[in-house]
Amino acid sequence: MSDRMSKEDMVKEAVEEAKAQAAKQAEEAEDTDGTADQNTGDVSGDGQNGGEDLSEENQDTADAADAENAEEAEGTKDSGNGSSADKDAKPEKKKLFGKKNKKDKKDEKIEELTDRLTRQMAEFDNFRKRTEKEKSQMYEIGAKDIIEKILPVVDNFERGLASMPEGEKATPFAEGMEKIYKQLMTTLDGIGVKPIEAVGQEFNPDFHNAVMHVEDEELGENIIAEEFQKGYMYRDSVVRHSMVKVAN
Repeated sequence: MSDRMSKEDMVKEAVEEAKAQAAKQAEEAEDTDGTADQNTGDVSGDGQNGGEDLSEENQDTADAADAENAEEAEGTKDSGNGSSADKDAKPEKKKLFGKKNKKDKKDEKIEELTDRLTRQMAEFDNFRKRTEKEKSQMYEIGAKDIIEKILPVVDNFERGLASMPEGEKATPFAEGMEKIYKQLMTTLDGIGVKPIEAVGQEFNPDFHNAVMHVEDEELGENIIAEEFQKGYMYRDSVVRHSMVKVAN
């Protein structure tokens, strides 16, 4: 009997322990559910706030996008106006360039006058050179004409001195004539009048005038054997050709 009671007591204790353990587990479960609900509420609250924040951010983003689209639309409109303005400006630029490329009447007149002045200066320079050359030629022609008229006087001096006897060459008259002849020849030499060499030289038709030919074996062909009249040159031109006799 005592053993049986003890078993029943043991069963009861076991049942009570089981109930107590079940109650404890139920309390712990309730505590866990309350914490979860609290957490869920916090999360939902945060989510609601986040949603509000997200909605505000989305609104700001949308506003920014609308503003950007509006600016792009205005930019496109302005660009369209700018392109039309550029199109309108292009003819003006072309027109301006056309004006620059096209010479002004004043510039054309200046160029015309400058070209005319340059041509006149060149013509005047050519005229000056031609006039100087003509003057030089005229001076040379006049000098040659005077020299040609003086040469017969020189020839007479030479003939007179050559025909003078040896006894009279020592007289004062003969010496005076010879001094005058030398002075005349010195003066002619000073102005560029020089005698042409003839005797013993080869005949040259530019300087010599052959009036006679002679057969002479001692002389070579076309060698001047004798001079009848002395020739003279003034500078580089012949005033009078030499009259000579040429050996064949």
